[in-house]
Amino acid sequence: MSAVSQEELNVYKSAEARFEIAAQKLGLEDGLYRYLKYPSKEITVYIPVPLDTGRLEVFIGYRVLHSTIRGPGKGGIRFAPDVSLDEVRALATWMTWKCAVVNIPFGGAKGGVICDPGKLSKTELERITRRYTAELSEWFGPERDVPAPDIGTNEQTMAWVMDTYAMHVRQATTAVVTGKPLELGGSQGRKEATGRGLMICCNNALAKLKMKREGCRVIIQGFGNVGSQAAILMHEAGYKIIGIADIHGGLYNEKGFDIPKVIDWVYGQRKPLPEFPGGGAKMTAQEVLFHPCDILVPAATENQITTQNAGRVDCKILCEGANGPTTSHADSIIEDKGIFIVPDILGNAGGVTVSYFEWVQDRQGFFWRENEVNERLQDVMDHSFEQVVRFAETHRVNNRIAAYIVAIDRVARALRLRGIYA
Repeated sequence: MSAVSQEELNVYKSAEARFEIAAQKLGLEDGLYRYLKYPSKEITVYIPVPLDTGRLEVFIGYRVLHSTIRGPGKGGIRFAPDVSLDEVRALATWMTWKCAVVNIPFGGAKGGVICDPGKLSKTELERITRRYTAELSEWFGPERDVPAPDIGTNEQTMAWVMDTYAMHVRQATTAVVTGKPLELGGSQGRKEATGRGLMICCNNALAKLKMKREGCRVIIQGFGNVGSQAAILMHEAGYKIIGIADIHGGLYNEKGFDIPKVIDWVYGQRKPLPEFPGGGAKMTAQEVLFHPCDILVPAATENQITTQNAGRVDCKILCEGANGPTTSHADSIIEDKGIFIVPDILGNAGGVTVSYFEWVQDRQGFFWRENEVNERLQDVMDHSFEQVVRFAETHRVNNRIAAYIVAIDRVARALRLRGIYA
């Protein structure tokens, strides 16, 4: 079998391909098509940082603002060795459609710094974060562009971003970032939000397909915030988690895992997931995707399901927790297998939805109880799921293209109403 082409693995090309199919089906006029296809702004920053050794290192960072048509830009900051401008572009674009599909008043943005957080000290990461924020302090702002955590960053990173921005504007501005610690204006329920949104989509998919939740077999690839939170919530709700994986490898056990014990092993005892005692068969993190299950949740990184391996996917429901886990080239293979897809721009939108709630609470200076946050999230995800599935059935397209059409139509309508300032 030939290797997967570089073009297929280019996430920006995947985002573009789906946009083109949806725009064509929507009959989007040529001018609006070109306007929405390209990002609004892109910036590359070179970040000089003194390392703990005294050596000066220069890190490369990016911020892409795809759209502010429906509100300020919204999107995470990623710290990873393989960050690229094309990846950040794709993620910013997806954020525009993700915010539109759940109908929250944000546009899409994304940022990243090429670095390996695992090889940097906390003080080095703080210096990178603060200098990156300082370079972009005129871009960021509650009404301009609101960052959040992503791969390699967390609530501590967001606290540094907020503090640096506050120093530059000379006032405390909690609404400049989301995913902050509770003590600094974070929201109840934000940590669990993406995983909870995934579970809500899975519940809806089961109801749609008239399947039972109890004993429903689930495989989750990725055991960071999204995967681990989805695992614990789904375990508590009666799902049977039979496969799990993280960057160290995967485990498969058809009898199911005791997820609270796995979480204690990984996060409490800080031990590698594949070494979990009594954890079943060991395998690579990718191999776990291809065991038979009812629901498959890829919640790790992009490009996990490709033309080379999509034929091996053996599930009834594919609920995407990561951004872009399936390449656009593999979409038709998944569709031909009759798999019910919950696309990433819907499946993992719980995180940005509760980020929106956090932004609202910060701007009001009035905070909600956790059950209020969860109820509002449930309402948004249920309504968005129902809308996408209804659109897919009415227009005879798959759920992924339906989600894109719903999103693009919302942004295009807003753009027509605003008009073009020239």
